[in-house]
Amino acid sequence: MILIVDDDIAVRTSLLLLLQNHKYEAIGAESAGKALKIINQQTPELVILDLNFSIDTSGKEGMALLKKIRENHTMPVLLITGWGSIALAVEGMKLGANDFINKPWNNDHLLQSVKTLLSLQNQQPAPQNRKQLDKQYNFKQLIGEDARMIAILETIGRVAATDASVLITGESGTGKELIAEAIHENSKRANKPFVKVNLGGISASLFESEMFGHIRGAFTDARFDRAGRFELANKGTIFLDEIGDLESGSQVKLLRVLQDRTYEVLGSSRTKTVDVRVVCATNKNLNELVAKGLFREDLLYRINLIHIHLPPLRERNGDIPLLVNFFIGNMQEIYGRPGLSVAPAAMKWLQKLQLPGNIRQLKNLIERTVLVSGNEVLNIEDFQSQLELSPVQKDKNQLPGVGTMTLEEMEEGMVRQAMSFHKNRISKAAAALGITRNALYRRLEKYQIPFNEAED
Repeated sequence: MILIVDDDIAVRTSLLLLLQNHKYEAIGAESAGKALKIINQQTPELVILDLNFSIDTSGKEGMALLKKIRENHTMPVLLITGWGSIALAVEGMKLGANDFINKPWNNDHLLQSVKTLLSLQNQQPAPQNRKQLDKQYNFKQLIGEDARMIAILETIGRVAATDASVLITGESGTGKELIAEAIHENSKRANKPFVKVNLGGISASLFESEMFGHIRGAFTDARFDRAGRFELANKGTIFLDEIGDLESGSQVKLLRVLQDRTYEVLGSSRTKTVDVRVVCATNKNLNELVAKGLFREDLLYRINLIHIHLPPLRERNGDIPLLVNFFIGNMQEIYGRPGLSVAPAAMKWLQKLQLPGNIRQLKNLIERTVLVSGNEVLNIEDFQSQLELSPVQKDKNQLPGVGTMTLEEMEEGMVRQAMSFHKNRISKAAAALGITRNALYRRLEKYQIPFNEAED
């Protein structure tokens, strides 16, 4: 049963008819007192809650009722609010609401939200091991048996069949796009389009044209009509990558289509409706960006009904052999080298690497080594020679915390590490550190680092 709480009889009647026409049992309440009485007696599966029950538009009444509901009940709460009180909806999300819909609402969008929240509420516990998961879902491209990865796969399995918006976070190279694809492939939209958009690569001036399309003559170079990404993704899934890079003006435009599932093609005044599942990804901390005023809080709540955080590869290095064997298996077929394998010592060596570029860096290292080395059994030396060439994005977050190490201690550590990695080859160690041979000699003497110089 769904409970609708709104003092406006027209709103209650409209929602009751809509839900009942779609086979949902629903009941209305015009006040907080009556709503609490129904909740305590019948425990509805879902509450649709207006924020204002009187002429007062502060939202205090709705917030107070939401707090009382959350004291004893866990059923999902869907807020309905006008655009002018979006800030109230965000506050409601902080107090435990699950989603919010704008007035006037789109019937299809509201029904989709209701269906999604009920589906999430009624999900049964998923299987607890990888074999059971693989029998039930299509996870063939997701490699890993680490406990955190199993938990992530369970979450994907539970939410894929719903239309819940998903936010995927994690460092670069952790496989966020593969997770998004798995969500789509295991959903009811699997046979519909999966459209990938790198928001970091779209300038603010082109955002509307790229996302919503344009008609001929909309601007100087618009010689033909063009469908936008949302139109291409209709009935399917749109994957918005690097959403943390989106400029503030574009965030407002994106929020509009995510709120109402409506948009206008650039150069046209006709409103179009879109039915799409939204999956977003970023390697940035959106909560920090919100605190700095760089990312809209209401947009954050709109995109992360479900949040999946991918751990870096260094925190699940037990999965490295599985990943290496998966990549080697692919390359045996691609490059016609069925005898390719990795020596046990090399596999252990690979597991100890930090790999700040995560799975992407590991894959590139394996493939480059296979292409360059003539050996069928790849050893440490084969990988080591290619690791030096590996392009790694410098991540400021990898630096030690302020106060934990002095500059001299850090420099000494880097010198020792470079000398050990390059086996006392002065020229290579100096090049890796970005200094001259003489500068390296001075530092070796300064820090009293013993060495027997190998031939360069």
